[in-house]
Amino acid sequence: MKRNVVLFTLAFCVLAAPAAKAQSHLGLESIGASIGFVSPENLESTFGLGAFADWGTIAPSLGLESHLDYWSKSESAFGFESSIRDITLGARARYFFDAAGPAIRPFAGAGLGLHFFRTEVTIPVFFPGLPAMSTSDSQTKIGLDLGGGFATAIGPRTDLLGEAWYGIVSDVSQLSLRLGLSYKLAS
Repeated sequence: MKRNVVLFTLAFCVLAAPAAKAQSHLGLESIGASIGFVSPENLESTFGLGAFADWGTIAPSLGLESHLDYWSKSESAFGFESSIRDITLGARARYFFDAAGPAIRPFAGAGLGLHFFRTEVTIPVFFPGLPAMSTSDSQTKIGLDLGGGFATAIGPRTDLLGEAWYGIVSDVSQLSLRLGLSYKLAS
């Protein structure tokens, strides 16, 4: 499955490169921050933070963005403590649909992300004289993001974004619902 996704992405880039070069407008257009709820697979929902950069368009309605997201979740039961965190660094392509008016610009998108997971577990003392035990693990996984949302201007250089993304990641797929503010760097 992962090999097919990589091959499809590579083929798409090779075939789309000549057309994209003729119509692209690449450069750092805006930066922003987001907050939201993340619902990881087999865990309760948690709070997430993010930062993103809009890199312009690679075709008339196809924009490119990079993002950095963070969430963590801790649980405790019967003296056992566990926590997991995810720091994601990724890139997404967003296709903006033609809308009747320029006020709200809906989009759909897809992208890839590197997920840096860290898990920790602490086991309490069960017998006197034995210490509590703790273990941790870190893993890096590739994920596929699918989603969409909308962007709307709330000022001359500020946009409000509402997004829903589903990250397909081995063992920890996640749904995230986010609100963000974007600040345009070019006038």
